[in-house]
Amino acid sequence: MEKVKNIIEKIKNKRNRTIFVGISLILILIVVIVLICIYINKEKPQKYVVYDGENIKESKYPGYQELIEELKEEHPNWTFTLFYTRLDWNEVIANEGHSSDRINPLNLIPDSSKYPEDWKCEIDGDKTFDNGTWLCASNKAIAYQMDPRNILKEEDIFQFKTLEYVENATTIEGMKEITNDTFLEGDEISRVLIEAGKNVNVDPYFIASRLIQEQGRKGTVLSQGYDYKGKTIYNPFNMNASGNSQDEIIENAANYAYEQGWDTLEKGLLGGVELIKKGYIDKGQNTLYLQKFDVVNQDGKLYTNQYMQNLLAPMSEASNMLEIYEASKTVDFNFNFIIPLYENMPKEASEK
Repeated sequence: MEKVKNIIEKIKNKRNRTIFVGISLILILIVVIVLICIYINKEKPQKYVVYDGENIKESKYPGYQELIEELKEEHPNWTFTLFYTRLDWNEVIANEGHSSDRINPLNLIPDSSKYPEDWKCEIDGDKTFDNGTWLCASNKAIAYQMDPRNILKEEDIFQFKTLEYVENATTIEGMKEITNDTFLEGDEISRVLIEAGKNVNVDPYFIASRLIQEQGRKGTVLSQGYDYKGKTIYNPFNMNASGNSQDEIIENAANYAYEQGWDTLEKGLLGGVELIKKGYIDKGQNTLYLQKFDVVNQDGKLYTNQYMQNLLAPMSEASNMLEIYEASKTVDFNFNFIIPLYENMPKEASEK
């Protein structure tokens, strides 16, 4: 009888060990599968897909389709490209936001009572940056300005317009309309802007809009001609205009223009356009939005190659571009708009 009991006990122990090993193997297999899925998802490349009216999942990207369809109805010649960034929405906002381990914020807003109090980042509050008139933007402000669903409307959509030159979409009349009463006023400068855009395959209206955004309508010393080391130099795109005081900003920008040999406004315009083309558009940052928010990993980096700190710049430039196209009666040309899609988007658009 004792032997029988021992045999039964051994069988039970063996069975338990077998069950334990089996469960362990199943758990290991599950972990491996999960890790593989995470790895595949992380390595999945970003992609661009032409929107056809049906190829966007409302459950994953809520609110996009209805807004795109409304724009298509108003402008049948417009096309839309879905840009699958493969980036998590919350991670994007966290990376664009300010943190204690970053010296300067990536995003600034004007120091003005026009903007909500919670648009100032908590870390810096009322601390000013750049020339003393800018504040660090909060994650809430960044989310509102970055959420594509807040941009998919006619007055803001040109943030997403691709920046290639479109034949016959640019006219001297349209350029003169937007540059009237600015430092770019005049037939000759209008022709230079259009020719510069055509030569490097960049939208001339974008060039004009960027210049007005950078310099203001009346221009600054960098666009009007600045005496530096015995030469008059021009830096209309504010290339290398960085620093924590007005004097430092002008010094750095002037020195850069001096080294480039930009001793006429035309040279400054042509040189600046070429640098924007090489430094941003050729790297996949082919819209106002993507130049402000570097969510394109074509160069293997994210959030690093951002043209300006001004959080509101894409919205302002887009407004200028729309105004130009409407003035030249070319707003319904065959334009393409790149719409970023993020993973785990909230159901409702980010609020102001």
